[in-house]
Amino acid sequence: MRHHMSATLSEGDLAIDHELADIANGFRFLLDLTPVDLVTLRRTFESTGHPGPFRYRPMEDEPALAAKRVAAVAVDAVDDPTLASLLLAKQRELLLQLEMLSCRGTDTFLPLSIELYGTVGPSLLAEAQAILGDVPSSGPEAGPWLGADQLAQAAQAELDRYRAIAPDLESHVEVREGSTGVMVSNGDVLVAPTARVAVARLDALLQHEVGTHVVTHVNGAHQPLHVLASGLAGHEETQEGLAVLAEHLVGGLSASRLRQLAARALAVHLMVTGAGFEDVHRDLVAAEVPPRQALSITVRVFRSGGLTKDAVYLRGLRDLVDHLAGGGDLAPLWLGKMPLSAVPLVAELHRRGALRDPVLLPHYLDDPAAVQRLSRLHQVSSLTALIGDAP
Repeated sequence: MRHHMSATLSEGDLAIDHELADIANGFRFLLDLTPVDLVTLRRTFESTGHPGPFRYRPMEDEPALAAKRVAAVAVDAVDDPTLASLLLAKQRELLLQLEMLSCRGTDTFLPLSIELYGTVGPSLLAEAQAILGDVPSSGPEAGPWLGADQLAQAAQAELDRYRAIAPDLESHVEVREGSTGVMVSNGDVLVAPTARVAVARLDALLQHEVGTHVVTHVNGAHQPLHVLASGLAGHEETQEGLAVLAEHLVGGLSASRLRQLAARALAVHLMVTGAGFEDVHRDLVAAEVPPRQALSITVRVFRSGGLTKDAVYLRGLRDLVDHLAGGGDLAPLWLGKMPLSAVPLVAELHRRGALRDPVLLPHYLDDPAAVQRLSRLHQVSSLTALIGDAP
């Protein structure tokens, strides 16, 4: 069956894809870039006004060795031109990520991060500033709160709903030191011991992490093209946009959450244009971001020497809303992890029978209110219209 489904891609081409995907699954990029012991950082900052030195977990593999393996993958030997262009871009991205890991904490890191994730362009900056200016701050989110163990149980229950459809689903939930909040890495849900989420935000969080990141990972892992599980080059922006869109579709995109994403984009802009840690924190607080949230955003953008990834949430959401307004469709995005720019190529492979239909679809697509919100997205002119739970 597998051979038949991927009949339009040669065994040799698929072997090259598998080799690249194997290396991509072998390191946890964001975990390696995130400081450990965020509680100490916060305490130091609250008592001295400075965060103190960032400390990172030791890397599992030497980035230079992994980079040699990536460079040695014979992507130029891929016969299929569509696949060749996708794998060449992925090879370049992996080399860039590994170079970033090897420069963690140095001045070389920020320019590489800009190459990978870009910066905050004028229209995105204007949108972020408008959200922070127009959407009233409700201060810190109100409880009741769920802690790490309750979040892990909820994520496990959500995974089990999908496991009923795909019994071979390998994703697991782990309460793990050195992760931040709740995140998905290589298809697994990692919950930081310090994580806490308001009960009112739980469904939105689960649809973001499990209903988007895990679902697309699992669908990618079931494809003949394994690179769709770890993600095609540039997939993060569309992935995060899709994940935040899922929060809106289940009626859980709160004003404070949209303000948080706008604050992340603003913080990246300030950091890239030369503001220091304390200045960025001060400017976020001045924009009425709660001080503790402002600190966690500032740590996120200054990690490893300046990580611009946090611009992708707002930018990805904006691009996806524009995509839907232009008559675009979400369906191809469930085939695996990809950027919007790769959708035509992936859709072509799917049409040719080189890719399978998705094993899983987010179960919120069965919810009439979510479907109604989705059908109205083409009318959205401003992201602030996504706040709240009106179907």
